Amino acid sequence: MPVGTEIKISLPEMEEGKVSFHISETAYRIECTVSVYTFDRKEGVTMNSIWTMTTETDERQPLKKNLSVDTAVIGGGIAGVLTAHFLKQSGIETVVLEADRLFGGQTKNTTAKITLQHGLIYHKLIEKVGKERAGLYVEANRAAIGQYRRMAEEENMDCFFRNCNACLYTMKDGEALQKEEAAARSLGICAEYTTKTELPFQVKGALCYYDQAVFHPLLFLKKIAEGLTVYENTRVVDVKGHELITEDYRVEAEHIVFATHYPFINIPGFYFLRMHQERSYVLALQNTRQMDNMYYGIDRDGLSFRKSGDVLLLGGGSHRTGENKGGGKYRDLRMAAEKMFPGCREVTRWSAQDCMPVDDIPYIGRYSAEYPDWYVATGFRKWGMTSAMAAAMLIRELITEGKSRFEEVFTPQRLNLQASAGKLAEEGMESAKGLGKGLFTATPRCPHMGCALEWNPDELSWDCPCHGSRFDSNGKLMDNPAQVDLEV
Repeated sequence: MPVGTEIKISLPEMEEGKVSFHISETAYRIECTVSVYTFDRKEGVTMNSIWTMTTETDERQPLKKNLSVDTAVIGGGIAGVLTAHFLKQSGIETVVLEADRLFGGQTKNTTAKITLQHGLIYHKLIEKVGKERAGLYVEANRAAIGQYRRMAEEENMDCFFRNCNACLYTMKDGEALQKEEAAARSLGICAEYTTKTELPFQVKGALCYYDQAVFHPLLFLKKIAEGLTVYENTRVVDVKGHELITEDYRVEAEHIVFATHYPFINIPGFYFLRMHQERSYVLALQNTRQMDNMYYGIDRDGLSFRKSGDVLLLGGGSHRTGENKGGGKYRDLRMAAEKMFPGCREVTRWSAQDCMPVDDIPYIGRYSAEYPDWYVATGFRKWGMTSAMAAAMLIRELITEGKSRFEEVFTPQRLNLQASAGKLAEEGMESAKGLGKGLFTATPRCPHMGCALEWNPDELSWDCPCHGSRFDSNGKLMDNPAQVDLEV
């Protein structure tokens, strides 16, 4: 049989595991691993991520007494769990305080792309912060990818870790991608411009980053969290110096890490002036063209594609939180899906929320100059997997060694006016608009800073356009930085 001969094999429904094939002509034997996700088809389409639908986690008890520890991590998402994991490895006594359930916040809603392909960023970084700092940004994210790979292999994790390429694409003009290719290559990134992809349509251009990865985030984190001290249903409502105040008890800690997605302490730090939040939407589809690589559209209406088992994750519809009055985001994705993949089947759908910093670089490091023993990890944009790992590694170095060579690029104390002046002004205008709107009407207002809320018909929620807090139709808090429910 000649090399490169295409062989098509139909598989019946089966359990996960190894499967072998014998192919005649002479004697060929192929062994591969089959990944199968099982979904409950009886209940119709859900609004849960495929990660939560395929993972069961044991409940942890809430905090039931006052504590004194070396380090307290606020937030049981991927950034908090990884930080606690590394600190424990370093011999630092650490507890995780989670307001709800482990991985119950934004982590469960990721599309789980482990990549240093972060959109059109590298030529901007070189122009605005210089090649040296842009290089540090690349190095930190490359180290994060390598760390995921090592952990998955060394722990022999069954988290569907898979190497692949991460590609940007455009339907309009490839010039921006060619410019980004030159910038990426100058920083030592292996990336290549092309016009050939696996997408179900012709592109004007694509930029593919090699040796990236995808995985099942909750199965990965479930393994990592096994040996950690975690208190669920333990909301931290305030922090004063080295004391964390929960709804019932207090924790004294030498070091405090804010890994709450969006920091809930306004002053010091002033993160509410330097970030906003955006929402985006995902459909999980079966009966589509399968793609080995992941794709992210850079056009205004661009879509993202990434397979997981026999499911394709189709994402898009991004908008500033609190600015979806007309709705229709899921409808638009369904229309696009049917056009590209006639007869495809929607398994589930969900949405995600991302913190967007004014200069496109996450805030990782010391929370503020006034509190050198407070640390923060936020502003990951749409690239939370690599950013969370980079944050955990950086914060571990700050706590154990007092410094990190990556601190200068990610430090929350930076103020680069060239990189962020326009965005700072925009954030100020949006906040002023939200605060002034509905002053003479019965508009619901966010308890965080008093901005008028907007109804989101796609998710039946009240959303804050200023800083991204969200509440369900009954006023129950869904997303921070707000800390309390609405007064209905």
